[in-house]
Formats: sequence, C-alpha cells, structure tokens
Amino acid sequence: MELFYYLAFGGLSVVVATVELSKTNKDRVAISSAFNSFKNNYLVVYSLAMAGDWLQGPYVYYLYSQYGFDKGDIGRLFIAGFGSSMLFGTIVGSLADKQGRKRACMTYCIAYFLSCITKHSPEYKVLMLGRVLGGIATSLLFSAFESWLVAEHFKRGFDPQWLSLTFSKAIFLGNGLVAIISGLFANVLVDNLGLGPVAPFDAAAILLAIAMVIILPSWSENYGDPSESKDLIAQFKVAAVAIASDEKIALLGAIQSLFEGSMYTFVFLWTPALSPNDEDIPHGFIFATFMLSSMLGSSIASRLLARPTPKVESYMQIVFAISSFTLILPTITSFLIAPSTEKGRSISFGGCILFFGFCVFEASVGIFWPSIMKMRSQYIPEEARSTIMNFFRIPLNIFVCIVLYNVSALPINVMFGMCSIFLLMAAILQRRLMVVAEMHKSSATSSKWVISLKLIDLGCIRIANELLAEAQDWSSLKERDGETAPLNI
Repeated sequence: MELFYYLAFGGLSVVVATVELSKTNKDRVAISSAFNSFKNNYLVVYSLAMAGDWLQGPYVYYLYSQYGFDKGDIGRLFIAGFGSSMLFGTIVGSLADKQGRKRACMTYCIAYFLSCITKHSPEYKVLMLGRVLGGIATSLLFSAFESWLVAEHFKRGFDPQWLSLTFSKAIFLGNGLVAIISGLFANVLVDNLGLGPVAPFDAAAILLAIAMVIILPSWSENYGDPSESKDLIAQFKVAAVAIASDEKIALLGAIQSLFEGSMYTFVFLWTPALSPNDEDIPHGFIFATFMLSSMLGSSIASRLLARPTPKVESYMQIVFAISSFTLILPTITSFLIAPSTEKGRSISFGGCILFFGFCVFEASVGIFWPSIMKMRSQYIPEEARSTIMNFFRIPLNIFVCIVLYNVSALPINVMFGMCSIFLLMAAILQRRLMVVAEMHKSSATSSKWVISLKLIDLGCIRIANELLAEAQDWSSLKERDGETAPLNI
C-alpha cells in the first residue's frame, strides 16, 4: 500500500486525538452520575445497532455478485431497499410514536436480524425480501432510537444541554469508531479467516441480538401520542399539519433531505471518482480514513454544541457551503488537471486532491449528524417525532432511487454537480431557518413582555379597586359615627 494512504490515515488520527485530548472546561459539560449512566447505556445499544448495519456494508454487493447476479439485478435489489424505506418507513415511524419507541427499536433488531439470515439463500426472491426488511430496519434505525432518546432524556428531567453531548458521542462512536472496527472485522472474517462473504452478516445478526437483550430490561417505554382515538391516518395528518404550519419544521426537513440525498449519492460515486481508469486503490483503507474524518467532524461538533455561541443554526451554514465546494471538486479537477490514460496504476494527482476533498466532506458529515439531531430535538413536536422524521426521508429515498436507476446514464461530474447544488441550497435554507428561528424567538419574547405588562395593568387596577373599596368602607364608618369626611381618591 502506498505511503500516501498511511500518512493520510496517521495524520488524521493525530488530529482527532489532539482535538479530543485538548478539550478545555469550556468544551466540557458538567453532568450528573445518573445522566452518565443513562448516556453510557444508550451509547452501548446504539453502537451495537450501528455495528449491525456497518458490518453488512462492505460485502453486500460482493455477496450478490458471488451468487451470480449481474449489475442490473443487484441495482434492483438496492432500489428495493430504498423503496421499502420510503414506502414502509413512514408507517413504522408512525407506529413507533403510537405503539412505543422501545418496541420500535426492538423491531429494528428483529427486522435486520431476519434480513441478515436471508443472505444465506441464493434465491433472488429471498434476497429481495431481505432488502425490504433491511429498508424497514434502516428507517427505524434513523428515527426510533433518536426519538426514544429525546423523550426519555426529558422525561427523566435531565438538562437539555446534555442531549447534545449524547448526540455527539453517538456519532463519534456509532458512525466513526464502530464503522472502522466493523470494516476491519468484516475483512478479517472474509479474507483472513476465509469464512466467506456471508460471515459479516452472521456477525451482524449476533450483535443485533445482543442489542435487543440489553434493550429489553434496561429501557423504559415512551410514546409520541398513545391515545386510542388516533389511528394511523390521524397520526399522518398530525405530522403533515405540523410540517405545513411550522416553517421551521419544513425548512429542517428540506435541509435534511438535501444533505442526506447528496451524502448517499456520494457513497456510490467516490470509488469511480478516485479510480476513473481502474487505478489500484485500497477501498477498505480509504473507507476507514473517511470514517476517521467523520470522527473528527463529530469531535468538532461536540465542542461547538457545548458552547452557547455560535448557534447550531449559524455554523451549519458554513458547513453546508464547505461541503458544497468539496463535491464540485471533481468537476473543477477535470478541467484543470489532465486525466490519466494509463490503466491500473496508482492513484493520480487529481485523485489525491479529490481524496483530501472527500475527507473534508466526511468531516462535514460528522458535524452534520449531531447538529441536525440537536435541531430536530428543538423543533419537531414530541407527539409525532418518529412520523415526521420518516416523512423527511421520503424525498431522500426518491432521489437516491432515481440516481441508482440512472447511475450508468449520467456522467459522474453531472451527478457531483447536482449534489453540490443541493448542498448550496441547504446552506441557503439553513440561513432562512436561522432567521425564522430568531424571529420566532423575538416574537415570543415580545409576547411575554406584552403579557407581563397586561398583568401589571390588571394588578394595578385590582389594587386601585381594593383601595377604593377600603376608602368607601372608611367613609361609611365615619358617617355612622356622625362625622363627615370628604372622599378624595
């Protein structure tokens, strides 16, 4: 392996360690022992749940190809997964709000466990069923766990600021460290131990079962709106009305869809972008470097979220603008740097530039996750949290399905350009969200002042009436005693 990759990974490792170890008291939040225990329990479960997802990623495509399916068949399997998440995700999200978030998290473990078991069959229909189950599980992973955490956090009376700490740690571990370890462990199972491409799925199933065993006794149940009077359609209406009536929620949903749509598209594009002429690149090592970059982003986010300024609505504008620039780099380098024509060589100079740009993008992803979680906890109403979060994923899944269906028809630079534009739009909408949030806050403050003044006025009137009544009583008493006293009020 080229020294270039070792230097990049080693350099990033040093930066991540430095950022983590150099945190001052301003970057840390004083917490209670009860919250620390609660946080650690959630982080263990979330890390196991994410490991169950990450272990499958590196070998899904390879497993399907080993069963003899061509690119078109495999593409349809992937589309089935995203389509399932789009069609059924909203339903299971709504059921999570109504039937309980703990049950939804356990359902995630069961659905993904069954999806892993289907990988033992070479039958296309069985594998398709597995992708459908996987799509449902993915929707629950990215909605039910967060919904349970937010509701349980406030139910136990913890400081709202501490929620950001859990978010940033969950991303640092679940989307960073766990992803790296899962990728390396999957590689050991398949290549070093020779257990075959289905082994990572068996390992994932075991971890999912462990997560469910921990959830069952240690998590309490919480709900969005458990009232029997609301059926599934009524729950959808509540979510739709909340999105339509509150501009902040609508903006947040649009921002999330634009960023995540670009992020999932990037997953399909980074390999051909770095090796357009079949350059020999270490995919697993590059993936690990990207995840290390994401860890750096989540570490930076934990610092930002621990401080009162800058506000999350403010700094995310910069994050989206930077990420937009990184995904336009393939188009820029194609014009400024002559492409290599030699097949099978090592990564080109243009590829090195893109590699560093993509690391910056992954760092932006690491900042994005805890920050969007923080904003969702502020703006999304509790009674329909899971339902609304899955509503946000509908345009995302539509976009990814369209890209997958046309991945061979659109030039790679066009797709990167589309993603860059989407991210720029996200930055603009984030600016609007900040303005609307500040207007709402100012309006709420003004309303409080008006109410306070009205209460003062009412209080003054009440006191004046009491004084007048007392004066009249005193005058009446004097008249009965044969004295007259003028009443001057």
